[in-house]
Amino acid sequence: MDRFTAHLDRGWDLVTKGDLVGALCSAQEGLEIDNDSPEVHNLMGYIHAQQGDVDTALQHYDQATALDETYIEAILNAAELLIHPLHRFPEAAQKIDEALEYCETADEIADALILKIDALLQHGQRDEAHRTLKRLPDGPFENPELVFRVGRARFDAGDAESGFKLIEQAAELSPVNPEALYYLGLALDARGDSRLATLRFLQVRDLDLQLPPPPWAIPPDQFERRVKTAIGRLPLPLQAHLDNSLVVVCETPGAEVVAQGVDPRAPLLFDSVEGEGADVSIGHIFVYQRNIERVVLGVADIEDELFRCLEHELTAVREHPTMAKTRQGPLALKTKA
Repeated sequence: MDRFTAHLDRGWDLVTKGDLVGALCSAQEGLEIDNDSPEVHNLMGYIHAQQGDVDTALQHYDQATALDETYIEAILNAAELLIHPLHRFPEAAQKIDEALEYCETADEIADALILKIDALLQHGQRDEAHRTLKRLPDGPFENPELVFRVGRARFDAGDAESGFKLIEQAAELSPVNPEALYYLGLALDARGDSRLATLRFLQVRDLDLQLPPPPWAIPPDQFERRVKTAIGRLPLPLQAHLDNSLVVVCETPGAEVVAQGVDPRAPLLFDSVEGEGADVSIGHIFVYQRNIERVVLGVADIEDELFRCLEHELTAVREHPTMAKTRQGPLALKTKA
């Protein structure tokens, strides 16, 4: 093995172990050996994306595809960042279409189309997403994870029955995969089997807690300060609902509330909700650090995500103070009897 390949392999190995600093050192050493390697620019892009530096990540992905326009992995990595956190959906879809021109295997086609369906759904184009489902290959796939990802795409785009079958198959193939079990719980809940869904969600909670936090995770006291800053950014009419609220930061929802129907991946939980409309008051806000960290790329995005969740759900609770969102939305609300 030559020195360049050794640095590249070590970089990816360190990424999987969560050592982004070491991975970046290996990638930079590889870059010094061969600055014209699309593979090392793809690795650099991935590391910077994991660190939350989206702009630098996109620069490296673009450089990788400038060096090799057929480099599907780098094109799709860039498209994924354009979908989240940048929400530049048309641009992402364009890149995915470019990648599809070079896709040959069932795995490559599925990877690209799954990402395109995600972009279309987030852009509100459900009809187009459903049409794109018809282009998804049935397999078999070399990558067993694609069984779940195709099932999830079908379920999200409205093909619940075929999606359920694939998700169920994926959960059987990998019974400790929290993603497969989470979607299996959602599918079971949609079918009306709340008891079995709750059991799956309890498993998801336990498995999520066994995973290490992201390498950039901050201590709870620093996270709590970001929660307070996010609340301070809210419009004054929304802040008024939280004047006497007790804010509690936890890792994830407790087993007891998950058993009562709360989504184990809810970012927030309002408790002791009283009043109606402009007079609604929230007694307690439980904020789940692990669940916020799951949907952001790095520390810089935490406060914006907290603000988005708080603003959206406070607006909703003003309009529907007695609603109880559990597994159908991002926030679980429990009203006081």
